[in-house]
Amino acid sequence: MTRFLPPRPTPRGGRWSDAALALVLALVGARYVLIIDGPVGWFGRPLLALLAPLPLVLRRRFPLAVLWAVLVLAVPVGRLSGDLGYWEGVVCLVAIHSATVHCVHRAATLASLPVAAAGLVVLFTGAKLPEFPNGVVALLVLIPVLAVAYEIRQWRCRVDEQRERLLALERGQVEALNRAVEHERARIARELHDVVTHNVGVMVIQAGAARKIMDSKPDLAREALLAVESGGRAAMTELRQVMGLLTMDSDGPDAAADLVPQPGVDRLDALVDGVRRAGLPVELTVLGPPRAVPPGVELAAYRVVQEALTNTIKHAGGATAEVSVEYTAERLRVEITDTGGRPGAAAATGGGRGLIGLRERLAVHGGTLETGPRPRGGYRVRALIPLEGP
Repeated sequence: MTRFLPPRPTPRGGRWSDAALALVLALVGARYVLIIDGPVGWFGRPLLALLAPLPLVLRRRFPLAVLWAVLVLAVPVGRLSGDLGYWEGVVCLVAIHSATVHCVHRAATLASLPVAAAGLVVLFTGAKLPEFPNGVVALLVLIPVLAVAYEIRQWRCRVDEQRERLLALERGQVEALNRAVEHERARIARELHDVVTHNVGVMVIQAGAARKIMDSKPDLAREALLAVESGGRAAMTELRQVMGLLTMDSDGPDAAADLVPQPGVDRLDALVDGVRRAGLPVELTVLGPPRAVPPGVELAAYRVVQEALTNTIKHAGGATAEVSVEYTAERLRVEITDTGGRPGAAAATGGGRGLIGLRERLAVHGGTLETGPRPRGGYRVRALIPLEGP
């Protein structure tokens, strides 16, 4: 159904003003008829003149129904009143105005207007308009001025309310955008931390070992430098992947063509081999039949192992480590343990941000992270990730 505007609730002040308008029109019309007919005719035309404007009390809530009710009551009263029918025409004009402004049904309103116009013609035919004193004319001029001023005031109030709603909506959108930017910055920081900390940490240890044995064991030093080179290449590859994700929109649809897939459980062997070359003995065990898991879960598992082994290299020099990955029907369990050792030179550079980032990453997938020392020495990191989503 086609509509003019969505309906608005009638304000409390509007209800009282409608009731006052209907009462004034009813009393004035009844008084005019009473003057002509006298008290003897009180139950005739004066009573009908009193009843005709009363539907205007509901002119905002049911404007179209009020228009038809006024027409049904006013036209007969106006015909009976003869030369005073113009007053019932005034009542009809108010009802027509109310239907035009407040009714939400366009087709019904447009169909009713010709009938209302015909009723006005009937009411004003043969009407003898009275001559008012100058003071009354001044009041008659003042009333529409006040009505227009009131409507302008109400319109300005509605405009101000709409402006406030728009400003509140804009503020909410800005706040949501700022939160999204903060979340994205945190996500990028986690990715960069996971990529840079592990690879650079391993490269620092291998470079330091190569420096110490460069003169006495050049062959081993050469292998350590090759491992440094390999770790640098791996770091550059992952960094290009992260930066490619950031610039994908600006570089066009072909920007992701050179990106390698995100690391997952299938690349843990390469990760463990790199850590072994850095001097940390690591054993990798995979339990249960491997199954397809979401890429985000695989990446989270890979980052858990990466961060845990990085911390072992930094904080437990001379230790051995074990990595266990277990597939179950409901979840993926990743556990990394070490036997403990002495802190390395890079131990003071950490601030706990890696573990915080892991917890946030796992929380996205409904997973949990448990960290702490082992009863017999060493440290344990355990992650449990649901495979069916949170």
